[in-house]
Amino acid sequence: MKHIAIFGSGEGTNAEHIIEYFQGRSDVSVSLIVYNRQAAGIARRAERHGIDSIYINREAFARGIELMQALSDHEIDFIVLDGFLLLVPAYLLEAYPGRIVNIHPSLIPRHSGKGLYGMKVHEEVVRDGDRETGITIHLIDQHYDGGQMVLQERCPVMPGDTPEDVACRVHELEYRHYAPTIDRLIRRLA
Repeated sequence: MKHIAIFGSGEGTNAEHIIEYFQGRSDVSVSLIVYNRQAAGIARRAERHGIDSIYINREAFARGIELMQALSDHEIDFIVLDGFLLLVPAYLLEAYPGRIVNIHPSLIPRHSGKGLYGMKVHEEVVRDGDRETGITIHLIDQHYDGGQMVLQERCPVMPGDTPEDVACRVHELEYRHYAPTIDRLIRRLA
């Protein structure tokens, strides 16, 4: 059995799709939710699905002691980022080399980097007049939105689209592709 931890800062809609995708599986389990904002909706989603969760503030995340203990206690093999807004520190990258995946709501390298997430990305896509956008799923490194690309999927940006229109199309791609991509990555683990 491979155990997944999902890290989130927001509502956790992708997390919920991932939880439902792996529900009932005997080979993979979403075993822990880690969140860094007390009001994050992802915590309520974890509770609704009966998944353990832990709140880690910025300082505790930087230290890593409590987090690493929780990951060990839950036998975590793989980490999934779902709108997690803190840069992953070196200690976590060293503990989980090639086993931390992120999804970004644009076609990296466009509209990526520190401070570009969620609706901010979609606003920039519309403002810049992009004709297409999409998602990028990537293994992470020490830089915001850096690391080895695993998958990019595209969708059109139509004339007159609002950032909310773009967000809807991008969310559809996220929901369709993130969990199956995670599944493929986990199958590669020894």
